[in-house]
Amino acid sequence: MGKPTGFMEIPRELPTRRPIPDRVNDYLEVYNPFSEDKLRAQGARCMDCGIPFCHQGCPLGNLIPDWNDLVFRDQWRHALERLHATNNFPEFTGKLCPAPCEASCVLGINSDPVTIKQVEANIIEKAWAEGWVVPMPPKVLTGKTVAVVGSGPAGLATAQQLARAGHTVTVFERDDRIGGLLRYGIPDFKMEKQHVDRRVAQMEAEGVIFRAGVNVGVDITAEQLLAEFDAICLCGGSTLGRDLPIEGRELDGIHFAMTFLPLQNKRVAGDVIDDANFISAKGKDVIIIGGGDTGADCLGTVHRHGCNSVHQFEIVPRPPESRTPTNPWPQWSNVFRVSSAHEEGGQREYAINTKRFVGENGRVTHLETVRVEMKVENGRPQFIEIPGSEKQYPADLVLLAMGFVGPERKGLLDQLGVELDRMGNVKAGPDKRTSVDKVFTAGDMTRGQSLIVWAIAEGRQAAFSIDEYLMGQSLLPKPLDHGNSARPFA
Repeated sequence: MGKPTGFMEIPRELPTRRPIPDRVNDYLEVYNPFSEDKLRAQGARCMDCGIPFCHQGCPLGNLIPDWNDLVFRDQWRHALERLHATNNFPEFTGKLCPAPCEASCVLGINSDPVTIKQVEANIIEKAWAEGWVVPMPPKVLTGKTVAVVGSGPAGLATAQQLARAGHTVTVFERDDRIGGLLRYGIPDFKMEKQHVDRRVAQMEAEGVIFRAGVNVGVDITAEQLLAEFDAICLCGGSTLGRDLPIEGRELDGIHFAMTFLPLQNKRVAGDVIDDANFISAKGKDVIIIGGGDTGADCLGTVHRHGCNSVHQFEIVPRPPESRTPTNPWPQWSNVFRVSSAHEEGGQREYAINTKRFVGENGRVTHLETVRVEMKVENGRPQFIEIPGSEKQYPADLVLLAMGFVGPERKGLLDQLGVELDRMGNVKAGPDKRTSVDKVFTAGDMTRGQSLIVWAIAEGRQAAFSIDEYLMGQSLLPKPLDHGNSARPFA
C-alpha cells in the first residue's frame, strides 16, 4: 500500500471523452489520453483492504492490488508482469470489460471505487509503447496439434496458452479477418483494431497458425478435424441473435445488430462495400430494440451515420441511480449508466414493448408499442401491458439488439454430435471437456452470452485442461475454477 491515506485524499478520476461534435464524425476511440501522474494517483486510492473483494469480482483472478501499488510506485514493468500473469489481453478487457472488479471494490461500499479498469488499460499501453510486450515462443515443441475453432477472445486465449506450452495450434475463423466479435462486433470507437492486429502478430511469432476464411463444418468437416488434430477446442461463440417474431417482421429495414455492425467495421478497415449491400442510418428514423452493450454499439454507429432520430427501447424498467437494498455490495451494481454513445444523443425508452411492425410497399415505416409494468412471479419477470399507453413511433430502420440465444448447431456441432445443455449451449464440465473425446469448449459457446473477461478466463481454463489431457500434466498456470455457471457476474 503505497499511500495509506490515498483513498481519503484523492477523488476518483477517469479520462475525459473527446468533444461530441468531433468524435461523431470519425471512428476513432472516444477517450483522451490519461497522464501517468493522474494514473499513479488513482493507483494510490487502493486501500490494501484485508480481503480484496475485487478478486471475487474478476473471473480471471487478476492481482489488482499488486499492480495498483506498483503503478503508484512507478514500477511499470513489474506491474505488467503481474497483469500478464492472469490476463493474456489486458488491452481488450481494459477497453471493453464493464469492470465487475470495480463493483466489488471495498472502497465502493461508501465511496467511489478505484479506477481499476483504467489502471489496467494504461499499464498495457505503456508496455506496448516501451516495447515490453514481445513474443514468448516455446523452447521445445511437444509434437501435439490442437485446432481452435473461433478467433474471439476465448479462442485467442486458448491458442496463446497452448502455443506457449509447446503445442502446434491452428486457429480457424470463418470471417475474412481474425478477431471474432473483437473484430466485427465491437465498433472502432470503442476499440480500434490495431489492438487486435498487434496481438495476432505476437501470437504468429509464437507459432500460432491462423486460417481465416475457413468455415469449419462447411469447408472442413468435423471428421477431418478429428482425424488431423490431437485435440479440438470449440470457441465459436453465441452467435444466434434473439429475434422478435411479431407481425410485420418480414418487412425490409429490420435487421439484426450483428448484420449491421460488421458492415461498418469492414468499411472502417478499408473494404469496399457498395451501397446496395450496406445498411445505412443516414437521414433515417432509427429504433434500436435492446438496451445493452450491443444496443449502445448500434447507437454510437447510427450517430456517426447521421441518422435523423434514434430511440433505444428496453422492456425492463429504468435502473435506479444507485444501489438498492436488494442489490448490495459486492454484487454487480445494477444502476443507470451512460455510455459514450448515450452521451452523443438519442432517446432511451424503458418499460416499453413492441407489438407490431407497420410498413408500406414492403418496407417498415412505424412501430406500434405499449408501455408495460414488470412483475416478478415465481422468480420470473412478467410484463403486464398498461391500458391506454399504446403509441406509434416512426422508423425507417430497426435494429434488433436483444442478445443472443446460443451457438449455431447446423454444421460443426451437428457433425460432432456434442451434447448440449438445456439452453442449447455446448455442455461441458469445469475442465471444459465435451461429451466427445478430445473435444473441449470455451467462452460463450458453452456458458452463453457473457463478458470478454469470462471468455479469456474460460480460454485459459480450456488450455490448461487440453495441455493436461495431451501431456498427463500441465505446467500452465491453473485458472480459478468457476464451474460452468452461465451467470455473467458469478
